Formats: sequence, structure tokens, C-alpha cells
Amino acid sequence: MKKYTFKFISILIGLASFTFMFSGCNKKSEVIVYANDSFAAEWGPAPEIAKRFKEETGLTVTFVSCGNAGETLRRAILEKDSPQADILVGVDDTLYEQAKEADIFKPYKPANAESLIEPEVLSAFGNEWLVTPYDYGCFAMIYDTQSTLPAPEKLEDLTKDIYRQSVIIMSPETSTAGLGFLAWTVAQFPDSYIDFWTKFTPNIFRMTNGWSEGWGFFTSGEAPLVISYTTSPAYNVIVEKETRFKTIIFPEGHIEQIEGFGLLKNAPNEKEAKIFMDFMLSEKAQSVLPETQWMYPSNKNIELSQEFVQSSPKPAAVLSVDSKKVTEAIPEVLKIVQQ
Repeated sequence: MKKYTFKFISILIGLASFTFMFSGCNKKSEVIVYANDSFAAEWGPAPEIAKRFKEETGLTVTFVSCGNAGETLRRAILEKDSPQADILVGVDDTLYEQAKEADIFKPYKPANAESLIEPEVLSAFGNEWLVTPYDYGCFAMIYDTQSTLPAPEKLEDLTKDIYRQSVIIMSPETSTAGLGFLAWTVAQFPDSYIDFWTKFTPNIFRMTNGWSEGWGFFTSGEAPLVISYTTSPAYNVIVEKETRFKTIIFPEGHIEQIEGFGLLKNAPNEKEAKIFMDFMLSEKAQSVLPETQWMYPSNKNIELSQEFVQSSPKPAAVLSVDSKKVTEAIPEVLKIVQQ
């Protein structure tokens, strides 16, 4: 069975104009990008990227917020026969397979992609150029240092009685972070992940539909542990000058997420969309991502701030898992959690 690093992917497809409300129809030479909430938000990378794209090319890009990753993909699939967007953002590795089956993407290799992106990052999507990486990171447990509970030292520790109702997770059906955590458990315990989830379920404080909701509960002090990304505390350090939240690195390894962008088939503004895709790998676009998307940029030449690097530790080991097995595990695990 094919094995590969379980990576999470986001997809972009270009047009030209910037807005957060979709007008319902495309304008010629305006690039329309379907994106997940965190990318398209006012505090996300979309506003600054749109501004810089306009300055660089004279073209407009409009980001349309479509909900979480799964909702974004479903919208593009529903509009497949008459696409209203040029680019899609927010598809993880499992969703990517669904996107391929739905045949919604047209291959396109952005300019200089092979020289700008490290081979191990670029290989996440194979050689088809349906999706190109724009950032990456690893899933991790984030710990509130103000808690009286000790930080777990390994993934299996999360099943201990001491962590009763202390961990916030997201649903693997609706959240890439939730799916990433599930993938992590399957990778770490390939033959006993059901046993892990049976023991772990009493320790779940809440399972939210999306990352933002779960992170909000965590930062408000509702629970001392949350599944997120190794880079998440960088936001608190850089923006809020707060060092309370810490990434926990487990020695056994972590699951990696790689996000990418791709051109939709029959994009209304394909020519302008390709210009935007080229721009997305440029220094002007990539330098926006670390401290808005809070991930590592795929362009290896981007200089990161010292604060970002120090508060975003990289795991020594990255785990691999079969995506089909993870997909099959979703209903099994949800049945345990929802009992």
C-alpha cells in the first residue's frame, strides 16, 4: 500500500480583484480565488497579497471566503460545470484525492516553482502540477503554561487519567486540524489507534467543527491543551507579546501539513489566474505568509524573523501514513467520540 507523508493541502485558482463578498459573477480580468476562512479573513494573508498583486501587475484578485477546507472544496465541485472561481485554496491531502476524482483542476506549473520550493515539500502533490505548495507546517499539541497540569511528553500521554476533559480537538470531518490529529494517531498507532481513541475520549474537553472555534476556547483558558500547529504560538509571541502558549514536540514525530494552490478547469480568467499563481510563489507574496497564515512559506528563500523561528520549533521526525487508512478511520473514531 502506498505510503507517504500525510500532508494537508490548500488550493488557489486565479482571477483579478479584491473583496470578501462574492458578487455572484466574474468580471473579465478579475481573478477570483475560493479560500478557506483563515486565509481570506481580514487578519489573514489575503488583503496584503491582493494589495501587492495589484501594485505588481495592475490586476485585481478577489478572495471569496467559503468556510472551512471541506466546504471550500465542495463549493468548487458543485460549480464544476460552470465555475465561478479561477483558483481554490484549502484542500488537505485526503481532500486532494477527492478533488482529483472530481476532476476540477487543470495542470499548471507556476514559474520557477522547481527552483524555489524544496524537493521534499514539492513532492507532496506528485508531478501532475494540479496543486503547488505555498506553505507548510506540522500539527502539534499546544500547551498553556499557566495550567497546573504537567505538559505531556508523548502522544500516548494524552490517554492518561490526569488529562480528563483537558484536550480540545476538532472534528476530522470538518477541520484539517481535526483530520491531522486523527492521521497522527493512525500513524503513531497503526494497529491500535482504536484503543488510543477509546482511552483518549474521556479526556476530550470539546470537539469543535473548526480550528478557530477550538483555538478560541483554548486561548480563553477553557482547557490547557489544543491540537494546532507548531507555528501557532508565534502569533501570540509576535502580535500579542505573550509567551504563555508553548508548542510541545514529541520525540516519536509529527504529521506534516503542506498547503497548495491550483488552477480550476474552465476558469473564467485563466490567463490572469496563471499570472496570480506565478505571483503566489514570489518573494512579495510568500513573505506575507509567515506572520499572517502563521506557517512556513514554501519559497525557501524567504527570510524569517528570529521571533518566528524561535517560537515555531520544527519536529526532528515527520511521520507517514496511508491516506486511505485515515479516511477509513474517520467513522470509526467519530463513533467512539460521540458515544
